[in-house]
Amino acid sequence: MNLSDLESLSFASAFVDTLPGDPSSRNVPRRVPGASYSLVAPTPVVAPSLLAWSDAVGAQLGIARPPLGPGPVADVLAGNRLLPGMRPYAARYGGHQFGHWADQLGDGRAITLGEAQGPDGRSFELQLKGAGPTPYSRQADGRAVLRSSVREFLCSEAMHGLGVPTTRALSLVATGDLVVRDMFYDGHPEAEPGAIVCRVAPSFVRFGHFEIHATHGEIDILRTLADYVVTTHYPELGAPSSATYLALFEEVCRRTAVLAAHWTRVGFVHGVLNTDNMSILGLTIDYGPYGWLEGYDPTWTPNTTDAATRRYRYGQQPNIALWNLARLGEALSPLIDTPDDLHRGLEVFRSTFSTVYGTMLGDKLGLDTLDTTGEDPLLTGLFSLLEAEETDMTIFFRGLARVPVDDDGSDDSAWVAPVREAFYDPAVLDGPHRARLLAWLREYAARVRGERRPREQRMARMDAANPKYVLRNYLAQQAIDAAMTGDTDVIARLLRVLARPYDEQPGEDDLAQRRPEWARHRPGCSALSCSS
Repeated sequence: MNLSDLESLSFASAFVDTLPGDPSSRNVPRRVPGASYSLVAPTPVVAPSLLAWSDAVGAQLGIARPPLGPGPVADVLAGNRLLPGMRPYAARYGGHQFGHWADQLGDGRAITLGEAQGPDGRSFELQLKGAGPTPYSRQADGRAVLRSSVREFLCSEAMHGLGVPTTRALSLVATGDLVVRDMFYDGHPEAEPGAIVCRVAPSFVRFGHFEIHATHGEIDILRTLADYVVTTHYPELGAPSSATYLALFEEVCRRTAVLAAHWTRVGFVHGVLNTDNMSILGLTIDYGPYGWLEGYDPTWTPNTTDAATRRYRYGQQPNIALWNLARLGEALSPLIDTPDDLHRGLEVFRSTFSTVYGTMLGDKLGLDTLDTTGEDPLLTGLFSLLEAEETDMTIFFRGLARVPVDDDGSDDSAWVAPVREAFYDPAVLDGPHRARLLAWLREYAARVRGERRPREQRMARMDAANPKYVLRNYLAQQAIDAAMTGDTDVIARLLRVLARPYDEQPGEDDLAQRRPEWARHRPGCSALSCSS
């Protein structure tokens, strides 16, 4: 593929051209009624410098890798310079936050530059996160710090490598400015290095875009938004109509179910599943206080703001996604001739999640005979086993493919060895838990042998479903620590390895190890807040 430089991109502004804009150009926090966006330019920064670049996203856009450091590309991706055709804006939307309606929210620190077409004809929005204040910034400064920006940059690309639907990240730029943040809202603000991530997606439209218009009775705008989404992103549904809006809702429900199944499959916890953080395209969006399960714990949340109620805990994510979809359905109901039919979309979510996650569990275990309705004792026994002692979910499933279950003559030690590293306290395998583990492994082995699948075929299926590498919380923190000293090699290494998370990669095994003890309670490794 012949790649060009960033300046060769042609930008369009379909969202701005189609939806009604804010008539005021005042860039101060305020209410913005009757509009879908506000035109606003990024606020220039002191010393933009390109720290990291995703070659994969660049290729998707047809852009060649630029040199790291200061330069014309860093200027554009920091918001210091606009290219022809860019019409930057911040979107207006609302949302239910932690179950309560928060009314107007909007892009408080994200500014969309425009839509660029890649070599394959697909269009992508480029959005700068941390590009300065907008009318939706409320009391904030519209900036982002380096630590949160590193996490978003890396996780966007890691999730894509895992096969999880996600927004992407093109670049990470240091701003040269300091940004003051109170990381845990405990009265100890600190000045930290600022940074900007260029996020890339076909659309950043969220459930909250629909909610704000419906809540304020802006039905004409609601219809225009729905028509824009249908014609731009779901043309296969047909011309806009009541029936088409129903079909749109059902398709969003289906995509969201697939997304929630993927999160569950890989042990990802979003941390803040408010309706304004739910994509109308079924993508993972807004990487804030996310985390990865270290020890398997369905009640775990990485978000300190969520610590009391654990609303967004790992095991609750599918239910929260369904609750959020119900709010989207309510927002769409003014456009539907028979609003009661919206319940079909929620049933689509339930059936899709059950089917897709069931298939994923079969792949993870290398089995075709699972009862994934929740009644299979092999499954209930497995998750009870993982929860009984602190067990690394990723390492356990990856090692399971290497347990010699096809060989009846193997001794107990040979069966335990491939999953031993998954246990945070290996001493538990010298006590009663060893017998419990072996009992489950024997039950699993009997099921495997009953299916008579060739061992190599089963292992290949399991390895394709169980990643060896995920963006563990402590790995992200190590990348942040290095970047704070000016060393971006850790970011580059993680980006390279996490692009192929299911492959054995010689020399990279240290990135597949369970969380070290120093990271158990360290901020950034164990818990984060919504603050960046």
